[in-house]
Amino acid sequence: MQKKIILLLLCIAAVTLLPAQRTKRPVTINLFPEMPVCFNPAEYPNGVVEKEGMIYLGNGRIVLKKIQLPKFTKYTGASLTLSLVSNGDPWDKSGSCFVIPASAGTTMLDIAAGRAAYPRQDSGRYEQLAGIVQGENYRPAIELMRFMTPFGVGHFSSDDDSVSARRRPVYVDGWAKEVTWTQDITDLLSLFEEEAYIGIFIDTWTKEGYKVDVQLSWTESALPCDTMPKLHVEPLINTNYYIGQKHPDIFSRQDVSIPFTIPENVRNVRLKYIATGHGGHSGGDEFRPQKNILSVDGEVVLDFTPWRTDCASFRRFNPTSGVWLQKRTQAFIGKGGKREVKEIEEPLASSDLSRSNWCPGSDVTPEEINLQGITPGSHTLTISIPESTPIDENKLNHWLVSAYLVWEE
Repeated sequence: MQKKIILLLLCIAAVTLLPAQRTKRPVTINLFPEMPVCFNPAEYPNGVVEKEGMIYLGNGRIVLKKIQLPKFTKYTGASLTLSLVSNGDPWDKSGSCFVIPASAGTTMLDIAAGRAAYPRQDSGRYEQLAGIVQGENYRPAIELMRFMTPFGVGHFSSDDDSVSARRRPVYVDGWAKEVTWTQDITDLLSLFEEEAYIGIFIDTWTKEGYKVDVQLSWTESALPCDTMPKLHVEPLINTNYYIGQKHPDIFSRQDVSIPFTIPENVRNVRLKYIATGHGGHSGGDEFRPQKNILSVDGEVVLDFTPWRTDCASFRRFNPTSGVWLQKRTQAFIGKGGKREVKEIEEPLASSDLSRSNWCPGSDVTPEEINLQGITPGSHTLTISIPESTPIDENKLNHWLVSAYLVWEE
């Protein structure tokens, strides 16, 4: 007991007296330098294509790379930074940066190569949506970052571009040349301590697609007593349609329940949840606020409406967004300081419209729920989006959701 007290006092002294030495210098590795992500069956035929250390699936819409990080014994914080430019695709598209850990079993590489299939699931519980939850020798990929490409950033951003030059509103002094997002992934760092695949998926259907740059950074503590907690990450669900999967409109017909087990002697159990609604037509799930309700063993742990009302603030990233003119009455100061009112036409861009937890050019912040008091044993997570609507021909209503647990062992 005395040794523990002495060690604690030494740690406090180190933190107090050595502020400049609390952390080592950050380490940054560039995982995907200006990596093309596109739909080009001629260059990336069906199956698995390996080029220059990268692996391409889905005709180029998925890029994978195998990496392995050191095993950290001191507390280490980590972040992921993703930068993106259009390489000619003018549209907004959903994107996902994910990790497939060594413990995943069957992977999307096995699916793409035709040497395995997604495990069979209870068709009543999960309909025909293959690979969205755990199965025999299969664990879904874990999202590091959900993001949404803006309309044409970079490729169409020059001031004299024939497409975008006349679409720029007066309050934007110049189109952005790229978009960059950074998210903390400290909770997921343990997934890289054995060989793992990190991947990028963009739902593009153009030959031009996008160019993506991904950097992983970590900063390790320099204090000898600042140990790294042993974290476990348990994937529960991921409805992103990476490879050989369907648009997931299951929430329009039923709640989705996922069983999970909490082992003995774990603590600080947290649930991470990422959700975005899609269906870009008028009245689609993209443009209607809808509640997401998460329950554990029948008790609601999260009840919220994932909805972004700040999309107009991303206007500088969206040079090819469609623009409409709307009439409105505008008060202004005229000649001689006289207050005047007149009817004007004002531009409204598609990228300005509020959406279901995303904007063209935004990333998506995971919701975190602290499951205090959860006991060891079997439990069930239920996800309900009761106002979601089904797919109707080309009206592709669906929700992309992913959830995983993190706990300390």
